[in-house]
Parts: sequence; structure tokens; C-alpha cells
Amino acid sequence: MTHVIITGGSSGIGLALASIYGARGARLSLIARSRDLLQAAAQKLTSKYGVKAEDIRIEPADVSNGDEIGAAISRCVNALGPCDILVTAAGVVEPAPFEAMQSAAFHRQIETNFFGTVHAIRAVYPDMMRRREGHIMMISSGAALIGIYGYTAYCASKFALHGFAQALRSEARRHNVSVSVCFPPDTETPQFERELASRPREASVVMGAVRPWTAEAVARKIVRGIERRRFEIYFGPTLYLLGRFGPAIRPLINWWFDRAIDRRGGR
Repeated sequence: MTHVIITGGSSGIGLALASIYGARGARLSLIARSRDLLQAAAQKLTSKYGVKAEDIRIEPADVSNGDEIGAAISRCVNALGPCDILVTAAGVVEPAPFEAMQSAAFHRQIETNFFGTVHAIRAVYPDMMRRREGHIMMISSGAALIGIYGYTAYCASKFALHGFAQALRSEARRHNVSVSVCFPPDTETPQFERELASRPREASVVMGAVRPWTAEAVARKIVRGIERRRFEIYFGPTLYLLGRFGPAIRPLINWWFDRAIDRRGGR
């Protein structure tokens, strides 16, 4: 039976992924900071998707703390067996212009989005190498493909994640371990609702025109990507073009962003 470990598994994309894999009979380990949210997620998986309670493990942990997430994943493995698929969905976004962003908020986004992913992977990668099997899915963002006004810390964390994924893919393939990275657009999640409350007006000018995806639609595409062992997974034509032809089209998109912001009185 497949064991899927999901950081950020209590809500949003992480919970949507758990729902898909749970309905397929996988064992699920969900990791997030809030025990209450994890318990609610586990209840939903058992009542709505028919997952057996004994096939769900919940572990409250902060992914930015390497020792904490390592210990949590170790307990998951001891309870439900080796990790077959790791999905790093835990993340945080706190938009603000750079000059207005507190240093703690900047560090929090880097430590959660980038180092939180690294910590989780470090906890499962040696065993995957030893067994010569396993799949690692890093959830990045469309913000890893182009800089966005008010998202300096978030973009930095997601750009870094893409580079890490590229390098790790090259290493992991020698051990028959698959690595993927995906770049979701705005997605309807509880975090997205919180993000909108603090999103700068200039960012809303260029981002608000795009309709958010549902967490379920994003999760379905991620699962298909894992099944096909794809390295990079894009959502929609704009993000696909940015991912494939970024150096060529990024100047044009930046020009359009700048014009849109200026027309709305951003400068």
C-alpha cells in the first residue's frame, strides 16, 4: 500500500491531494502546524472519502524547524511504513512592498517555503535512495517564474525552490528517485483568502484579472504529473510559456505589468 506524506496537509492543495490518494486506498501522513486543523482534515477524509482511520497519521510540526519535521516524519514512517510519495505543500505568503516588509516576515517565508521543503526532503531522501524508489513533489508557485510587485520574499523562496529541484533531480535520478516541481497559479485555499487581505493594490492590478483555480483542480493535475513522472508541471498557457520560454517573453510581461500598474496610479 502506497504511503503518501504531505506537509501542509490540513487544508488547501495538501488536503485535496490527500483526498485523491485516500480515495485510492493509500496510507496518508498529514503534517501541519495546527493539531485542530489536522484532526478536522482526518475526520473529513474518513467521513467523506472513506479512508480508514488506521491509515491516517497526523503530526503537528513546523516545517521550518528541521529537527521538528524530521522527528514528525520519522514517527509517520514508523507507523505507516516507508514514504513512497512526499508532497511538500506547506507554505506561507505575506505580501508587502519590500520597504514595508518586516524582517521577520521576510525570513518566515524563506524558512517555511524553501528550508521547510529541504527539511522534509532530507527526512525521506536517504531511505528512498537506499530502496531505489520514491517520488518527491515540491509545490512551488507561478511566482517562481516571474517577479511580482509586493512579493519579494515569496518570489525569492519559490525561485530558490526551482533551482533546488533542478539540482536534486540530477542527483536523484541515479538512485531511481523521481523529483518533480509544480507551479500553481492563485488557488482557492484558506491561505489565499488571507493573502488577498494584504495584497498590495499594484499586485492586484496584474494578478486580480486571472481567475483562481480550485484546490481540487490543482491537485488532480499534480497527481497526473506524479503518475507520468514529469519533472515540471505548469498550470495554464501563461505559466507554461513562462516556464518554457521565460527569458524570451519575461521582458514583454514585465512591460505589460509596469504599464498596468502605472495606468492605475501605482506611480
